[in-house]
Amino acid sequence: MAEDMENLYQERLKRYTTAMRNEKPDRVPIRIFAAEFAAKYAGYTSQEVTHEYDKAFEAVRRCAKDFSWDATVINMVYVWSGLVDHFGQKYYKVPGIELPPDVGFQYFEPADEEGAFMKEDEYDALIDSPTEYLANIWMPRISRNLVPIGTPNTFRNNMAWLKGGISMMAYFGACGEAVARLKSECGTVSAIAGIIKAPFDILSDKLRGFRQVSIDVYRQPDKVEKACEALMPYLLQNAMVTSDPTRKVPATVWLHRGTMFSKDMYERFFWPTLKEIILQLWKNGIQTLWYGEGSWSKWLKYTAELPEKSIVYHVDKEDIFEAHKQIGDKFAISGGIPNDLLAFGTPREVKEYCKKVIQTVGKDGGYIMDASAIIQSDAKAENMKAITEAVLEYGVY
Repeated sequence: MAEDMENLYQERLKRYTTAMRNEKPDRVPIRIFAAEFAAKYAGYTSQEVTHEYDKAFEAVRRCAKDFSWDATVINMVYVWSGLVDHFGQKYYKVPGIELPPDVGFQYFEPADEEGAFMKEDEYDALIDSPTEYLANIWMPRISRNLVPIGTPNTFRNNMAWLKGGISMMAYFGACGEAVARLKSECGTVSAIAGIIKAPFDILSDKLRGFRQVSIDVYRQPDKVEKACEALMPYLLQNAMVTSDPTRKVPATVWLHRGTMFSKDMYERFFWPTLKEIILQLWKNGIQTLWYGEGSWSKWLKYTAELPEKSIVYHVDKEDIFEAHKQIGDKFAISGGIPNDLLAFGTPREVKEYCKKVIQTVGKDGGYIMDASAIIQSDAKAENMKAITEAVLEYGVY
């Protein structure tokens, strides 16, 4: 039995990596990023998988087995409430505490300058030493438990650092076992390893907030540019040390804000530092999964500057057929199956759409089957089954 599972795993790994290198495997691989859908399918509430990560891991394994996924992520409900609670993080709200038990976690960024976790006059401090700034200034601001430098220490502060560190070690330690069980029990590949964020996304998501940074790019553009450059080596190093040592599965960059700016803004603030991170990873043999949330079609000419096969281009809201025309000769493409179709369509409609994508985008290989975005609890199980059926019926080369 163990030998059969190992053979299945190796077959799927070869299929997945071949497609990611924009080549033709034996059939189209299925790689699914499922969050609350996995919980619901396994009979858990969003609250349960957010508070008990073992249940989240189990839910994904059940889906991987039942839907015959070639590759997946061990847990896409990545906000574990134990870690959030111990650090006292303010910018996450979790089901069962601030939210109803069947609602997925939510991120709340600062709405105005008063609530910003980084103030408009603090760019120099961030640029001079990102680590010191984040530990000494940012962390106390985003926490209900930590005290700022220069104020009297508290028992609560000490325990938050201690329990938060222990929680982080516990979760990431459990992730290793979860990857091993995904392989040994399901024969399924852990789809990614290594996390990247665009420097500008860090600045706008977690530090200044989108409203504030939208003003900063006009009032103090040089500081914004230098801040992105200062953050870049740290984000690159994080991606390097968390990447797959075998260089088979990609690191992933989760892209947010770049779709919202003008050409000049994209060229100056977003693209240069992100491009450099991807180039450095590729020089070290690490492929990047470009997970662009929203539509990135207007920036395809910049993406095309990257070396051949250096990325897997994931399609969310844009036209997957047009993206394939423009960059399919250089990069593998994944996704493109609309999440609203999985939620509101019929199995027949899902199969027909998958067939169209397979026979167009995936006709010569280089395509990985997945939904457009991370799958939430509104997707229907019968439609997820239809994805597998479509691949097995139409995706064999």
